This record gives sequence, structure tokens and C-alpha cells, in this order.
Amino acid sequence: MRVHFISIGGSVMHQLAIALHRKGYQVTGTDDEIFEPSRTNLLNEGILPAVMGWQPELITSNLDAVILGMHARNDNPELQKALELGLKIYSFPEYIFHESRQKKRIVVGGSHGKTTTTSMIMHVLRSLKVDFDYLVGAKLNGFDQSVNITNAPVIVCEGDEYPASAIEKKPKFHFLFPHVAILTGIAWDHINVFPTFDFYLEQFRIFIAKIESGGLLIYNESDAVLNKLVKECHRSDLRYQPYAIPEHAILNGNTTVTIDGNTSSLKVFGNHNLMNMVAAYYACKEIGVSAGDFIRTIADFTGASKRLELLASNNNCNVYRDFAHAPSKVKATIEALKQQYPDRKLIGILELHTFSSLNEKFMNEYNGALSKADTAIVFYSKHALELKRLPDLPIEKIREGFNQSGLLVMNDKKILEEWLETNDFSNSNIVLMSSGNYDGLDMLTFAERVTQ
Repeated sequence: MRVHFISIGGSVMHQLAIALHRKGYQVTGTDDEIFEPSRTNLLNEGILPAVMGWQPELITSNLDAVILGMHARNDNPELQKALELGLKIYSFPEYIFHESRQKKRIVVGGSHGKTTTTSMIMHVLRSLKVDFDYLVGAKLNGFDQSVNITNAPVIVCEGDEYPASAIEKKPKFHFLFPHVAILTGIAWDHINVFPTFDFYLEQFRIFIAKIESGGLLIYNESDAVLNKLVKECHRSDLRYQPYAIPEHAILNGNTTVTIDGNTSSLKVFGNHNLMNMVAAYYACKEIGVSAGDFIRTIADFTGASKRLELLASNNNCNVYRDFAHAPSKVKATIEALKQQYPDRKLIGILELHTFSSLNEKFMNEYNGALSKADTAIVFYSKHALELKRLPDLPIEKIREGFNQSGLLVMNDKKILEEWLETNDFSNSNIVLMSSGNYDGLDMLTFAERVTQ
């Protein structure tokens, strides 16, 4: 097989290129810029482009597939050449499906918890030495890739609702056609892509319609919006498995959980993670994993990167970082920490960094998201607004949206840095919630300093 990647340097594109190269395919690719770690990963594999820039001469009639990355524009000269030659052009998810037509496909969708739930399934299957392929949106312990394509009979995919490519605007998870589908919940986000909630909701209706006949839909019945949607979209040719928070206990900062009479302590915590775990169990059960084996192997799951990840700790202070940025994710993270450590002061520091979170029209969606935090800080940088070409975001609009007494709002990293350096964090948990980097502040050094 001869496969060419347009925009090979993307975080998942380069991983798929490496996976196919290891499978024995002849892989080429181009990009106008390739950053680390993609550059070194491709170099080590021997498939780093010799020069940067688009090379339409590489697009020839003997290519079996052209895979188009999200960062390639409609007027890309390689794309135009591929269209002229009538070559088969795939978006990333379309090609994943192309490689997985003969596999049993497990796809995890939803507005939150996709990465963690997918990671839990992967962790259990690897621990039990089940042969499987995967696609996940984070670096996981024990996996050197976030994408793997072999001849395994099963594939586990995180199902993203973002558009598939420059020429294919449909969400990625519409192209995966699962036999086992998980929906973790629905909360409006990505308003630059889905300008109304109804339009966002429609994408999940379409996803349900694309589940293979005879398949299983595992869904969070405690999510009122999702529960209603599943009933509206009922299909007689599907099986349904609702789930909610499982039987569990919390004692001295330790969570134990019970599934089908099997009990174990966990290294992750919070109601959202407990529900993610139950969803993962039902998916594993569908491919033959017993409750006992699941509980035994999930016990040492430590979480995906930047998902309530413990950066540093001592006897009276823990510092976590979390990818939480959407309102539902922020609320779940804050509630999880307060529930796990009720006697500790909780300090939540949220950076507004995404298009949605920096948009004044979206701000009311954050109403109450930080309410369980004893000290709540919202930070945003003017640089982020400039990069996204958004107008100024008034501090008073943030305060109105979050609707929280005592909320601290900062838009200068020096002010945040000074606050971090002058406060006492004894008997506290600090959670840093962001998909950005706090305008360049070294939060890892801060975490190590306050826990020395």
C-alpha cells in the first residue's frame, strides 16, 4: 500500500503515519511546519519530510490513498493535484474506518470523558493481553502511540465531534460506524463549529443512527439531555445499556467501587470517573471481559495525561492539572476534588483559552461551574484573544457569567504569578484547569515549590 499524508505533522496524523509505516505500508508526507514531538517521532521512524512545504510532484496516480489533515486548506496544491488525478482522498477518521472494516469497532463519544473512558478500556484490554487497535486523544502510560493500526480483531476509538477535514466538515465520529457505542453525556461546546445547541445535538442523533445494526449503545442515563435524546432516537435493531454512578465508598481520600459484586480501590476518583469506569466495563463486557477481571485490572489505572493528573503533593497539599475547559468538565473536576477531600480547602484556577470559553456570548454556560471551590480564579490572556481574533472580553461579563461571590478574575499573568507566590496553600488542593499554558507561566515549578 502506498499512502501519502497531506499535513503529516499533526498530533494524530503523524501517529497514524507511523502506525501504517510499522504495518509495512509505503508512507510519504508533507507539511509546511512540523513541531515537536511530531518532528522527532517522524525522524526516528524514517518518514520525516526531507524539506518543508507542499510538494505536488509527490501526488502520483499510483498512490492507493491520500490522507488529508485538518490543517490543510482547500487550496492546498497537493489536494488540488489529488482531486485532478481522481485519487481516493480520506479524512483521518475515514481512513481509520477503511483500515477497520473487518474489526469490531468500539467508539466512545460524548461532550466529556471520552479520553478517560477510552483510556480505561485500553488499559484493561492491555492488562488482560487482549489484541486490539486504538485511537485516543492523549498520551497514556504503557502506550508509545496514541494511534495503532495492525491486524487486531478489535479497535477502540475516541469519537471526536470536531470536523474531519478541510473538505469533509462532518464530525469525526460520524465516520466510525461502531458496533459498540458509548455516549458519556451532552453539553454544548465548540460554538465556533456548532453555533447553536440544537445543531450540536443533531450531531449525536446522527451518531446514533450510524451504529451498526445489532450493535450496543451504552449511555449515561443520569444526563437528562442524553437520556431524552436516546429515547427520541430509539432503534429496534439496537441493544441499550444505561449506566449511572456505581456503588462506591470514599474513606480518607480513597475511593472503592463495586461492580457485579466485585470490589476494589481505585487510583482515580470523582463521580464522573466512576461513571466513565462503568461505561468502560460494559464495553469490555461486550467483548468477553468478566467483572472480576475488569475490577482487578482497573484498580491500577492512573488516568490519562492532564486528566486530574497529580503534579506534586505532600502531606497537606496536592496540586493537580486538568484539561477541563468546557463548563461541564470544569464542574465535574471541581466536584470530584471536593467530594474526595471534603476537609481540604479547594483552590480552582481556570484559564479561559478556547474559542468558546473566550466568547462573551458563551459565558453564561459557566454559571455555577466553580461554586464548590473555596477560592476560584478565572484567568485569560489578551494574547489568546488576539490569536483567535476575538474582541476584548470584559471582566464584568465573566463575573456575571460565573455568578459566583468572591470570584477572582485576572488577565495579566504577572498578577496571577504574584498571587501564587504570596498565598498559603497548607491543607489545600489546587487544580489548574486549562487547555493552554497560562500565557507561559511555569505551573510545574509552582506545583513543586508549594509541595516541598
